[in-house]
Formats: sequence, C-alpha cells, structure tokens
Amino acid sequence: MFDRRSLIKGLGLGTLVAGGTAASAASAASAASMPAPSSGDSPNEADLGFYTDMAFHHEQALAMCQRVLGSDIGGSVQNAAAELLQNQSYERGLMHSRLQQWGESTAPPTEVMAWMGMAMDASMMPGLASDDEMRDLAKATGTQKGTMFLELMTTHHEGGIHMAEMAMEMASDEGVINLASRMSRTQAYEIQVYDMLLAAENY
Repeated sequence: MFDRRSLIKGLGLGTLVAGGTAASAASAASAASMPAPSSGDSPNEADLGFYTDMAFHHEQALAMCQRVLGSDIGGSVQNAAAELLQNQSYERGLMHSRLQQWGESTAPPTEVMAWMGMAMDASMMPGLASDDEMRDLAKATGTQKGTMFLELMTTHHEGGIHMAEMAMEMASDEGVINLASRMSRTQAYEIQVYDMLLAAENY
C-alpha cells in the first residue's frame, strides 16, 4: 500500500483540485494495463469467492457514483466519480464474465468472505455504506454531497483493499491475482486523491 504522506507531497494538492487531471491520468494508465483473465480452469475457493464478493462490493460503489454524477458537487468530485464508474463497471463485467466461464452464479451473494475465513452476512461486509447512508447521499446537495461521497468511498475502498490483499495471497488463478493487485494499487491511489480533495474543501 502507498505511503500517504509521500504520495501527497509528490503529487501536489493543486493539480488535483484544479480539475482531477492527475486522477484521470492514473486511471487511464491503470485501465491500459488491465490484466486479461487467466485461461486456467481450476479456480480455488479464493478465486471464486473474491470475484463473487468484489463484484458485489463494486455494485455499491457504482450506485454511489450514480447518486452524485450530474449534481452540483464540483468538477473534481465529478471527475473522480466518473472515472470510478468507468473503471469499476469494467472490472465488475470482467469478474462476472470469468465467473460465468467457470460455471458460477453472478447473483449477489447472501454470505460473503467465507473464503477468507471471515464469513458474514453480505449486509455486514466491510466498507459497505448502510441503507441510511445511501439515502442521505442521494438527498444531500452541493459541497455536503461531495464530502459525503468522498468519505463513504474512502471507507468503501479500505474494505475493498483488504479483500484484494487477501486475494493476492490466497488465490491460485493468475488473472485473479493480477486483478486483485491492480485493484489494491488503484484504490489506494484513489484514497489519496479523496484525502486531498477533502483537505482542500474546494471541489
């Protein structure tokens, strides 16, 4: 995981606040290096569990983006949400496609993280916003809405990074390991972007 202080110093706050260009550049570079699924046909429990659970986790991130895009939250947060929507939509599609190739369901799970030895109800998954938080995000306006999005997405990414790091250790499929590594790096970087935007209080 990235060192926050070093990254913030290296990127500079002004670049991100000016229009989200650093975030867009990093996102474009990350998308260009998106790993293709492995051709292996013998996934282990972690391969299947990570793709099932992370696809479900992504669905809420996409719902958060849809609640803020087109609203009066400022250009920088709009850029961050648009990039996130594009990237995680692609990742979710990639994971669902591979699960189907393996003959697995892509329906939302009712139990998650059993593959990590941390089985729990899907509603309790680390990083997920509550129903009340999602309703509040939908109702908020202006800077308050932007701030809520950045804070909720930071927590959401922290939960996602934890899963991705576990998958990097436990998965057997090369495509799963590569995608988990990409997610960990990308989401850690995005947290840095959100931190800087929140510190600036000028979206």
